Amino acid sequence: MNIEGRALTIGYPDRTVGHGLDVTLATGEVLALLGPNGGGKTTLLKTLLGLLRPKAGEVRLGDKPLDNYSIRERARVIAYVPQVHISTFAFTVENVVLMGRTAHGSLFSGPSAKDRGVAQAALERFGIAALAARPYTMISGGERQLVLLARALAQEPQFIVLDEPTASLDFGNQGMVMSEIRALAKSGHGVLFTTHDPNHALRAADRAYLLREGKRLDEGPVDTVLQRVQLEALYGAPVQLIFDENRRAFLPG
Repeated sequence: MNIEGRALTIGYPDRTVGHGLDVTLATGEVLALLGPNGGGKTTLLKTLLGLLRPKAGEVRLGDKPLDNYSIRERARVIAYVPQVHISTFAFTVENVVLMGRTAHGSLFSGPSAKDRGVAQAALERFGIAALAARPYTMISGGERQLVLLARALAQEPQFIVLDEPTASLDFGNQGMVMSEIRALAKSGHGVLFTTHDPNHALRAADRAYLLREGKRLDEGPVDTVLQRVQLEALYGAPVQLIFDENRRAFLPG
């Protein structure tokens, strides 16, 4: 199954953010979306998720337009992890993760034994099972991001879409999340994530999509697309390319 955006014009009622965008994500692969602030990354994500309607073009999920799926049906296939936020209500961490199970049951019924088992497994996978009884509002920003990742996994989706998943994480947890993204793809999930760090894309992604001012600059395998010239055009700033034992990394300036 694929998520596919065809000839998309994206934006809001009062302004257009991007146009002429084609993007595809298949199960079993990781696509990294890179670009400067204000370039349209989050708007494109929300359009692919159906949270924003395209101003032109079409989003398809499998062999049908996304509009043909109900919200519940979409939630069984696609999970979304926004940039970390603080909830108004002091739900426990376990309850936040259990919210990912609502796509599989009634909004008005309590969680089943299976729901609790799936949630517990997701908490353990991200190393946060000890936080289960803690209020979500009383844990760190990095811990909250891991809880949102666990909630997405608890949905048991085919696709996971993450908006800057490492933005609030320390160095060690950034590495853990990148490893988990690769593990999700290996287990058959399609993963789309935005990032400002091309090194994260090099490590975790199969393909990269470069977006600046609402226009696609390049797209393709990370080894081909993530080059110094392309990144300097993307960010409008000098980029250093560093080689070390047949591996490469990028630094600004």
